[in-house]
Amino acid sequence: MPRGVVHKEHGFTLVELMVVLVLIVIIASLAAPMVTSSIQRGREAALKEDLLVMRKAIDSYYSDMGSYPEDMKQLMEKRYLRNIPVDPLTERSDTWREVRDDTGIIDIKSGADGKSANDEPYNEW
Repeated sequence: MPRGVVHKEHGFTLVELMVVLVLIVIIASLAAPMVTSSIQRGREAALKEDLLVMRKAIDSYYSDMGSYPEDMKQLMEKRYLRNIPVDPLTERSDTWREVRDDTGIIDIKSGADGKSANDEPYNEW
């Protein structure tokens, strides 16, 4: 190497790396709540769809048979439902609350605790 020529090392300093890491953490902390809320909105939409399908099956059963089903298994046996869906909030299929009268199941509700983004209890949907 000739005299008087300064050779500069290539790479990043520790300070530059720390600044980049701090920026990544800040961006991640801003994005995390948006991702979490979108997942919850997706679960709520799936719950509404499942309730709609099951209520439609109950109504169709009543229209065809002249009475309400005694239990949810009857809807599967008569092929109004392929299976009892999993509640997207409880992640179980045995937490559905059956609303009954003297003739059978007249409605179905979620067994999930908590409230939606609109401050409505899930178990009142």
